[in-house]
Order: sequence, then C-alpha cells, then structure tokens
Amino acid sequence: MKAIIIDDERLARTELKKLLQDFPEVEVIDEAANAEEGISKIEAQHPDLIFLDIQMPGKTGFDMLSQLERTPQVIFTTAYDEFALKAFEVNALDYLLKPVEPKRLADAIQKLQTTEHKEIRTEGEYINNSLLTENDQVFVKDGERCWFVKLSEIRLFESVGNYAKVFFGPNKPLILKSLNALEERLDAKTFFRANRKHIVNLRMIDKIEPYFNGGLLLELKGSNPPEKIEVSRRQTVKFKEMMSL
Repeated sequence: MKAIIIDDERLARTELKKLLQDFPEVEVIDEAANAEEGISKIEAQHPDLIFLDIQMPGKTGFDMLSQLERTPQVIFTTAYDEFALKAFEVNALDYLLKPVEPKRLADAIQKLQTTEHKEIRTEGEYINNSLLTENDQVFVKDGERCWFVKLSEIRLFESVGNYAKVFFGPNKPLILKSLNALEERLDAKTFFRANRKHIVNLRMIDKIEPYFNGGLLLELKGSNPPEKIEVSRRQTVKFKEMMSL
C-alpha cells in the first residue's frame, strides 16, 4: 500500500516515517509540506493512503481534500482534537493526535487492512460508508462533550426523531443520525434491530424473557437499573433464528 505524508513539520514527517517502518505493508513513497504540494503529488502518484495534517500554512487539510478529484484513504495526524468531528464527517479512516502513539498507529493500520471502505461524494462532501465492526472506535459529540468510544462498549441506540441516542457507560448523548442510517453501517453479527426505535448490542444482552404478543424482552448489561428492550414479534422470529433458540 503506497502512502504519502502531508505535514508542514519536517520533524513530524520524519517521526511518522520512522514509526511506519514497523508496518512493511505501508510504503511511504513521498511527502509534502503543504496542501498545494500534497495535491500535486497525490494527482501525480495516486497513493492508496495519505497521512494528513490539518493546520498547515495556506490551505488546511480539509481544504486540500475538497479539491481532490480522487480521494485516497485518509488518516489525519494533528495536534488538535477539536477537528475530530469534522474529520469523521469527511473521508477519514482514523484521527491520530500528535505525538502519534505506536499503539494508535497500529490500530489505524489494522482498520485499514480489515475494513472495506467505500466513499461517495455528495454535494462536495465525502461521506464514509464503510461497515463498522465492534472493534472500531467512533467519535461522538453532544454539545460541548466529546467521546472516542469503541462500538463494543455501546449497548444500545435509540431513535429520537432524526437523532439517535447512544448508550455507553453512564452516557446517553444524541447524534444526528437516523436509526436506519446507523443500521446500514453496523455489523449485523453484533448489532440487532429489535424494533422501530432500538438497535441493541447482542453481546450486551443479560436476560431474555417471553413478552406480550409473542415478542421478547431483552435486559441489557451496563446500567443501573438495566434497560429493558422489547423485540417486536416480527423481529423475534429473526432473533431466534440468529441466536438458535
């Protein structure tokens, strides 16, 4: 996999190249010190992946992406965490804070290897349409509060109009995503659409009880008192087939 590093700090480029020596599957073929140089080298060399800084003299990393005809996979590398939400709204595989930690870099490379990513461009913005697995880490923002949370730690998604409430630990932030859009991106082996309003993490189910009208009642782990979610009669048939009950 061919990669280009785009960062205005020479020491940052050097350090990242050094870290990437532990990943022979990634070949750094070039580097650039600003967005204009980055655009030129991407269009000339067609890399599979770019490591992209955000705050650079002249154009930002986001400005650069908006000008590309073809967008490779993008791993952002930046010293600023306030751009994380926007990074995940565009064509971003991961978001690494400087100084880049070897473990986080390894996670990003692993995600690159195991996840098939498909990007579509709509009205000038890049939307990540990849399937998310339970090992993926997602960015959640609600007002001024932000979290990086593993999908395996999310026990429940609940529809609230055009929003979805995300349940993990004691937190229940709202995100601007419909349940249908979430269902398309979540791995069906881990996340199950229990009814019109809820998607549950199958690994977070603590108890299963028969319920009204041939349905089921699921009790989830991870909160006190635990959430109890009804499985519709139609989805109960699918649930039993999946769980071999």
